[in-house]
Parts: sequence; structure tokens; C-alpha cells
Amino acid sequence: MPSIPVVSANDSLLKVVACLERDGAVVVNDVIDRAVRDSILRELAPHLEIVDPDASINKAYEADGGTSDFYPGRTKRITALVARSETFRTFVTHPLMLAACDAILKPNCVHYQVHATAALKIGPGAREQVLHREEDPYQFFKVPRPHMIVASMWAITDFTEANGGTHIVPGSHLWPADRRARPDEVVAAEMPAGSVLLWMGGTLHGAGANRTDDWRYGVFLSYSLGWIRQEENQYVDVPYDIARTLSKEVRDLVGYKMHMGIGYCDVSVRSGRGEKR
Repeated sequence: MPSIPVVSANDSLLKVVACLERDGAVVVNDVIDRAVRDSILRELAPHLEIVDPDASINKAYEADGGTSDFYPGRTKRITALVARSETFRTFVTHPLMLAACDAILKPNCVHYQVHATAALKIGPGAREQVLHREEDPYQFFKVPRPHMIVASMWAITDFTEANGGTHIVPGSHLWPADRRARPDEVVAAEMPAGSVLLWMGGTLHGAGANRTDDWRYGVFLSYSLGWIRQEENQYVDVPYDIARTLSKEVRDLVGYKMHMGIGYCDVSVRSGRGEKR
């Protein structure tokens, strides 16, 4: 029976990276404490409260080339977390995430960037999500492709098999493109609140069905190579007026930094100074 390796936040970062490279995913326990979880709950509550969990975005996704049932119902979902949460910005710059990205992504780019963000409250009755890979939109790069994305799910509440803890197919990041997962190869990521699940961009995964009466709360954060287009349009979700208030580290990670000449702009349009960055 395949399994997702579990390590402690006190274990070496080299061990975390080794698990990612071998199994395609790893759970790291005790990464954020109760105070941090309470803080992000408080900061994102006003935005999540107004979301209708039964409002489907599948039609919009299908119209853009996706499948008609990709997003499960009974879910409250918001993005633009860099703009909305000061606490989330500490996730973006967390040493665990930067170490994983340095090891996995840096060999294929000068610098990496935030790819997508989301807060997800998965309600009772939410169905299982179709298995997919973060790198699916980049199919013009044939398998085996360079590592392009590192993704993570931060457990704000407990993740269990019953409440739909993220489904992972260990080792699938090493499979040929036409290999399909058998049911016995799919594993639910069970982890206590405060843990983080990391997985490779080529790893098959998807949300599990919530068969409990409780809501499961997680925060998604992914990074990508600095020379590909981000899944989430960070320049719209984190516009310049907000970006200029962030630390340089966060601003650079969001993508307000050139990558070997890609992504330049004329700052004088906004600042009145004739300079590029």
C-alpha cells in the first residue's frame, strides 16, 4: 500500500526535499501554531463569509478549456491571499517553502514566483475532485518535463480521510504521461492542524469527498518557475498599489521582478520616475 511520508518541522530540510523527490509528496507536522492559524482565520473571515458554497465556477472553467466538473461543490473558495492576509505573506516566505523551491525549481530558473493562492473551506457533502497535476496546463512540454511547480496545502483544521484530506498518488510524478492511477494507489493526506502537505507539480492529486458534518479548512500556495505564466494573475490580484506596500521579498516572489529580461515595465507610468524593474 503506498503512503505519504510524514516528517516533523524539526527534521532537516534535506529530508523534506528527499521525500518530495522520491515520493512526490510529503507531510510536515507542526509548521504553524494555533496563534498563526487563528490569525489567518481572522484575516480571511470577512472574505469567506460572503462566499456562496453552492455557487459553481465549473461553467467558467469549462469555457476556458477545462473540464465541466473540476471544482467540487459545497466549497467556499477565495484567492488573492497575498493582498488579503498579512499572515499569509509569512507562508509565502516560510523557510520550508523556500528551501523546497530552491532545491526543486531553482535548477530550471534564475528565480521562482508565487503561482497560485487560495483559501478553501470544504463543506459536508462536497464530492471528490478529479485527479490532476499542477503542471497539466503546460502540456506543450512533453513528459518527462523539467520540474515546474511546487505546491502546498496548509492545514488550518485537521485533515482526515473522512473529511476529504487531499488525495495524493505517491510516485506519480515519475510516471509516463499515459499511466493512470488505480484506486489502491490513491492515498488521503491525513494531518493535524498546523501541518503542511507539499507535492510536486507532476504529482496526481485532488480534493477528497467530505463525508463528515464538519468543514475542512485549508490554505493552498504554489510556486512556479519565474519564466512561465502564473496560474493566478498576481498583477491583478496583487495590483501595484498593494504590491508597493509589501516587503521586497514578498513583492519579488509575487512576480514584481524581471526574469532575464522577461516582465519589464516602465515604473514612471505610476511613480513619475523613468526606471524599469
